Amino acid sequence: MRPHRCRPLSGAAACIAGLAAVLTACSSGGGGHTNSSTPAPSGGAQQPTEAASPSGTIGVSPGGVTTRIDAPAESTEEQYAQACMATKKWMDAKGGDPATLVEPFLKEVQSNADPGPATFNSTWGQLSTAQQAAVIVAVKAAAEGGC
Repeated sequence: MRPHRCRPLSGAAACIAGLAAVLTACSSGGGGHTNSSTPAPSGGAQQPTEAASPSGTIGVSPGGVTTRIDAPAESTEEQYAQACMATKKWMDAKGGDPATLVEPFLKEVQSNADPGPATFNSTWGQLSTAQQAAVIVAVKAAAEGGC
């Protein structure tokens, strides 16, 4: 019996199709970064409270800082990378446990009128809810060493 020549190719084709699906998912909409509905680990006094929003639930810390937006995150990969690296640089300069610096950094970008790379070169107020969600995702990723 003669070996079937397409068998190795069909395995490779399945692998390529799977890889294409993953790459497509990573390049759509949110830059491959999803927003988790689980709050980032923080001190006991920093548990977010819930407030209703037309586009999703917003988690606000007792200090009044938006720490979670339950909406699909929307940014380009370049914006995400710049936001993550800007946050990491800020956290490195502050020192200490990056997980404890998430809320202070978010407070700074939310109250700062100056645009910067952490907010896609816009101010927090100029960002859409989906972009704000992406900033929060990038900040949390920086705290977890994800950039």
